[in-house]
Amino acid sequence: MKACVDIGGTKVAVSLTQGGAGTPELKARRAEPTAKTGANDALAVQIIRLIGESAAELGVDVASITEVGVSSCGPFVLNDGLVELAAPNICGGLAGPARGLPNDWMSALLEAPLRAKFGKVRVENDCIAALEAERRWGALRGLDHCAYVTWSTGIGMGLCVDGHVLRGKNGNAGHAGHMFVVDNDDALCGCGNVGDIEGMVAGNAIARRFGVEAAPLFKSAGAGDAAALAIVDELCRVLGRALYNLVVTLDLQRISLGGSVFWHNRELLLPRLQAQIAGRIPALTIGFSCVPAGLEDKVGDFAALALLEAN
Repeated sequence: MKACVDIGGTKVAVSLTQGGAGTPELKARRAEPTAKTGANDALAVQIIRLIGESAAELGVDVASITEVGVSSCGPFVLNDGLVELAAPNICGGLAGPARGLPNDWMSALLEAPLRAKFGKVRVENDCIAALEAERRWGALRGLDHCAYVTWSTGIGMGLCVDGHVLRGKNGNAGHAGHMFVVDNDDALCGCGNVGDIEGMVAGNAIARRFGVEAAPLFKSAGAGDAAALAIVDELCRVLGRALYNLVVTLDLQRISLGGSVFWHNRELLLPRLQAQIAGRIPALTIGFSCVPAGLEDKVGDFAALALLEAN
C-alpha cells in the first residue's frame, strides 16, 4: 500500500493506492484545509493523521503503507538533507504580519516526521510532480520539451527540456511565480516580494488587489461585465508574459495548465493566455500550444502517485 499526499496553500489531500497496470486507482481520499497554526510540525502531524484515517477506511493496518509520495507547494529548504517547506502561502514568518497568515514559521517540518513514521518518502515540488503525472498519463505524453503550470492559490511551474525534468539545487526549479514581469508596488507576495507574478495574479492575491474574491470576479467577467473583464485581461497579461518567457527561453512544445483558478475558468482564461504568446517571434512560437491539463482537476492527486511510479 502506498500513500499519495498533495499539499497546497489552501488544502491537503491524501489518497491510498496499491498500484497496478494502467492508471492506478486512488482510494479513501481525505482532504481538509492546510494546517497553519500551532508548532511548525503541524502540517506533518496533519498528514500522518489523514493517512491513518484513510487506512482505517480501507480496513488496513497503517504499518502496511510502505511508501509515501508527497507533491507539495514550495519553495523547499534542506535541513540535514531533508525537506522543510518555506512556502509563502503556509509560512507566515516569511513576509511578516502584513501577509495575514496565523503563524510566524520560517519553515514547516515535513520530510523528517514522515520518514520517522513511514520510512520511504519522496518529496517533490507540486508542479514537478504534476509535470511527471501529465507526461505519464495526461496532456504531455510523448513530449520532451514541455511544462506544467498551475494557477491556483499560488503560481508554480514544472519544466522539462530534452526529456529531462529540471529540479535545481534544492528541488526548487520552476518557482517562476516569483519572477517580475511588470512594475508594481502594491502586491505583497507571501515570500516577501512586492509585485512578483504570484503577488499579482494568484488566487489569494485577487481579493487583496481588487477587493473582490476570484470566483465572483470570473463569474462577472464570463457574463460580459466590462470592469471584470478588464481585470481578467490584466491578470492574463501578467501570467501570459511569464508563459511567453518560458516558451522562448526553453523552446517548448506545449504547456499544460491546471490549478483551481485556471481550471474553473479555463474557457475564459485559455484564449487570453494564448494571445500573449501567439504571433511573437514565430520561429520560437509556431507549433507551440497551451492546453488544459489532461488529468483535469485530478492532476494534484495523481502528481504524488507519479513520484512513486517513477521510483
